[in-house]
Amino acid sequence: MNDSQHTGLTIAGKTYSSRLLVGSGKYKDLEQTRLATEASGADIITVAIRRVNIGQDPNAPSLLDAVPPSRYTILPNTAGCYNAKDAVYTLQLARELLNGHTLVKLEVLGDEKTLFPNMPETLKAAETLVKEGFDVMVYCSDDPIQAKMLEEIGCCAVMPLASLIGSGMGILNPWNLSLIIEQAKVPVLVDAGVGTASDAAIAMELGCDGVLMNTAIAGAQDPIRMARAMKLAVEAGREAFLAGRIPRKFAASPSSPMAGRIA
Repeated sequence: MNDSQHTGLTIAGKTYSSRLLVGSGKYKDLEQTRLATEASGADIITVAIRRVNIGQDPNAPSLLDAVPPSRYTILPNTAGCYNAKDAVYTLQLARELLNGHTLVKLEVLGDEKTLFPNMPETLKAAETLVKEGFDVMVYCSDDPIQAKMLEEIGCCAVMPLASLIGSGMGILNPWNLSLIIEQAKVPVLVDAGVGTASDAAIAMELGCDGVLMNTAIAGAQDPIRMARAMKLAVEAGREAFLAGRIPRKFAASPSSPMAGRIA
């Protein structure tokens, strides 16, 4: 982790008060997007450049009207890209649309069924983008070796999946996440697979620096209420991590001490 335990989340030299990052897709309309984003307390909002209008079409409603860059840090991502070339081009376009903005989220997918990261193409795209001056936050597998390679390339944050995108299955391999967290010198954020508030809390209790989610909020029966729940879960998980949990042991331990009892 590259930030002090007791301060906000620092990415590419900028500190954010919230450790919850949220997506902007899958809501029923821009008004619901706005309300849920506000309820989440998030500072960083991901935007799928290939799917969402942020100015490409001046005659259509723009997402930036609901989540203005004056209030939020817009994090363009490469959702829908399946090779390094398309991902690099998409983020070059985003930089133009957002007036030189360099903080981006790279994701290169392997196939349409699993949406699992294509790591060879991800590594290739990351290397190109870092050389071009982008600050790259990168979606990756929960492989500690691959995560370290991305850090060594120069990515400013690694974002291993907890489980498949949109699956809501939660954290399937906490041990791999712990290995990535232990070795990382850049922020580690869980990306993909969170289903409910307890999943977000567990990620933070493991020592993750933050959590990114979209479907878990936008797909909930009440997205705005779920956004508030996720905000609280991330905060609670972080506090529990900093507090330090008691060790697990195969024996009972009375809450009240036995020594000095009256009778």
